[in-house]
Amino acid sequence: MLKSEILNAPLLAELAKLGHTDTVVVADFGLPIPRQTPVVDLAFVAGQLGFAQAMEVLTRNLVIESSTLASEARGTVVEEWCTAQGLVPGYISHEELKAALPHAKLVIRTGEATAYANIVLSCGVPF
Repeated sequence: MLKSEILNAPLLAELAKLGHTDTVVVADFGLPIPRQTPVVDLAFVAGQLGFAQAMEVLTRNLVIESSTLASEARGTVVEEWCTAQGLVPGYISHEELKAALPHAKLVIRTGEATAYANIVLSCGVPF
């Protein structure tokens, strides 16, 4: 049995495929996700599993080279959650963030019901 704190098998499988510079989007439940983009859905009901909970686990288990938030998230709890995890995000418009979705290797959909609770994570390497 694999030793991992992440128990969701589809999520583990998708994370194992990631390489340097691949992008992962952690999304609220309202973000429109293109049909061709792989999605692991962690949403159960509105508010559960939340953005902050997902980010806490992902930042412990991914090498993150950079992160990007929508500029509309500046000064919000979303930005606070990210900086609490040690991320120093860059910013693009929400429309630009949505336009980046088809290029993401994975979208992790949470049950988060907070506006602009979406982040693009660029994978790094552990060396």
